[in-house]
Amino acid sequence: METFIYHPKGTCSTEMRFELDGDKVEGLTVVNGCNGNLKGIASLIKGMPIDEVIARLDGIQCGFKSTSCPDQMAKALMAYKAGRK
Repeated sequence: METFIYHPKGTCSTEMRFELDGDKVEGLTVVNGCNGNLKGIASLIKGMPIDEVIARLDGIQCGFKSTSCPDQMAKALMAYKAGRK
Protein backbone atom coordinates (compact mmCIF):
# COMPACT_ATOMS: atom_id res chain seq x y z
CA MET A 1 0.00 0.00 0.00
CA GLU A 2 1.28 3.45 -0.91
CA THR A 3 0.10 6.92 0.13
CA PHE A 4 0.08 9.66 -2.51
CA ILE A 5 -0.63 13.24 -1.42
CA TYR A 6 -1.83 15.85 -3.91
CA HIS A 7 -2.62 19.54 -3.45
CA PRO A 8 -5.45 20.43 -5.85
CA LYS A 9 -5.63 23.73 -7.69
CA GLY A 10 -8.77 25.81 -8.24
CA THR A 11 -10.99 23.98 -5.75
CA CYS A 12 -12.18 24.39 -2.17
CA SER A 13 -10.34 21.22 -1.15
CA THR A 14 -6.71 21.75 -0.18
CA GLU A 15 -5.29 18.23 0.05
CA MET A 16 -6.11 14.78 -1.30
CA ARG A 17 -4.56 11.68 0.28
CA PHE A 18 -4.84 8.56 -1.84
CA GLU A 19 -4.15 5.06 -0.55
CA LEU A 20 -3.07 3.07 -3.60
CA ASP A 21 -2.39 -0.62 -4.01
CA GLY A 22 -0.76 -1.27 -7.36
CA ASP A 23 -3.19 0.07 -9.94
CA LYS A 24 -6.17 0.38 -7.57
CA VAL A 25 -7.48 3.11 -5.32
CA GLU A 26 -8.03 1.64 -1.87
CA GLY A 27 -8.85 4.85 -0.03
CA LEU A 28 -9.15 8.61 -0.33
CA THR A 29 -9.29 11.36 2.26
CA VAL A 30 -9.93 14.96 1.20
CA VAL A 31 -9.17 17.99 3.38
CA ASN A 32 -11.72 20.84 3.11
CA GLY A 33 -14.29 21.00 0.32
CA CYS A 34 -17.84 19.60 0.37
CA ASN A 35 -17.44 16.98 3.08
CA GLY A 36 -20.41 14.73 2.33
CA ASN A 37 -19.97 14.75 -1.44
CA LEU A 38 -16.26 14.02 -1.18
CA LYS A 39 -16.83 11.15 1.26
CA GLY A 40 -19.38 9.77 -1.20
CA ILE A 41 -16.94 9.97 -4.11
CA ALA A 42 -14.22 8.35 -1.98
CA SER A 43 -16.58 5.49 -1.19
CA LEU A 44 -17.52 5.04 -4.85
CA ILE A 45 -13.93 4.90 -6.14
CA LYS A 46 -12.66 2.53 -3.43
CA GLY A 47 -11.33 -0.61 -5.10
CA MET A 48 -11.59 0.93 -8.58
CA PRO A 49 -8.68 0.79 -11.04
CA ILE A 50 -6.81 4.09 -11.34
CA ASP A 51 -7.46 4.30 -15.10
CA GLU A 52 -11.21 3.90 -14.59
CA VAL A 53 -11.27 6.68 -11.97
CA ILE A 54 -9.42 8.96 -14.38
CA ALA A 55 -11.78 8.12 -17.25
CA ARG A 56 -14.88 8.81 -15.14
CA LEU A 57 -13.75 12.02 -13.37
CA ASP A 58 -11.47 13.86 -15.81
CA GLY A 59 -12.97 17.07 -17.14
CA ILE A 60 -15.84 17.48 -14.67
CA GLN A 61 -16.44 21.16 -13.88
CA CYS A 62 -17.86 22.82 -10.76
CA GLY A 63 -20.22 25.65 -11.67
CA PHE A 64 -18.30 28.36 -13.51
CA LYS A 65 -14.89 26.91 -12.60
CA SER A 66 -12.84 25.07 -15.23
CA THR A 67 -12.14 22.27 -12.75
CA SER A 68 -13.71 20.50 -9.75
CA CYS A 69 -12.68 18.20 -6.92
CA PRO A 70 -13.43 15.10 -9.06
CA ASP A 71 -11.41 16.59 -11.96
CA GLN A 72 -8.54 17.28 -9.56
CA MET A 73 -8.72 13.67 -8.35
CA ALA A 74 -8.22 12.58 -11.96
CA LYS A 75 -5.31 15.04 -12.32
CA ALA A 76 -3.78 13.71 -9.10
CA LEU A 77 -3.94 10.13 -10.33
CA MET A 78 -2.46 11.14 -13.70
CA ALA A 79 0.42 12.82 -11.83
CA TYR A 80 0.87 9.69 -9.71
CA LYS A 81 1.05 7.49 -12.81
CA ALA A 82 3.49 9.87 -14.53
CA GLY A 83 5.76 9.79 -11.47
CA ARG A 84 5.86 5.99 -11.47
CA LYS A 85 7.36 5.78 -14.96
